[in-house]
Amino acid sequence: MQAALPHPTTVAAAPAFADVYDAHVDRVWRLLARLGVPEAQLEDAVQDVFIIAHRKLATFRGEAQLSSWLSGIAVRVAKDVRRALGRRGPHQSLDAADAGATTAAGPDELTAQRQALAQVLALLDQLDEPLREVFVLVELDGLSAPEVSRLLDVNVNTVSTRLRTARLRFNTLVESLGEGAEP
Repeated sequence: MQAALPHPTTVAAAPAFADVYDAHVDRVWRLLARLGVPEAQLEDAVQDVFIIAHRKLATFRGEAQLSSWLSGIAVRVAKDVRRALGRRGPHQSLDAADAGATTAAGPDELTAQRQALAQVLALLDQLDEPLREVFVLVELDGLSAPEVSRLLDVNVNTVSTRLRTARLRFNTLVESLGEGAEP
C-alpha cells in the first residue's frame, strides 16, 4: 500500500514586478516626500524602494496588503536617506501633481497648490521622526493603526499615542500659521 502524499499547500504566486511598480510608484514617491526625503534624493529613494521590493517580492506572502508592505520598505529607506544626509532637507521645489493639481488648473491655482503643499511639508518637517512616520502613514497614506504597528514594529498603543501627539502638534503648528508665524 502506498502512503498518501501530504496535500500541497497553495501559495499565491507573487505579482509581477512591473505590475507592482506601475500600480504603486506614484504613491511611494508621495510617501517618501511626506516622510521628509528631500526632492533631490526622491528619485534615488524611490529606486531603492523598488530594488528592495524586487529582491524580496518572491518572499511576499500576502500577510499584509502589498501597499502596506511597500510602505514599510519606504519608511526604512526614508530613515536611511535622512540619516545619510544628517539632517532633514528642505523641500525646494515640488511637483504640482503631488498637490492633486489637474491639467485644467490655471497658473494661479497651481501656484496656490504648490504653496499649500510646501507649507504642509514644512509643518511635517517640524514633527519628530516617530511622530511624523505615524502621522503620515495613518493620516496621509490611509493605513490603520494595526498596520502601522506591524510596519514600525511597535505596540499598537504606541502608534495611537504617537498619532494623538502628532495630531495635536500638527494642529498647533497649523494654528501658528494663522497667527502669521512662519513654519
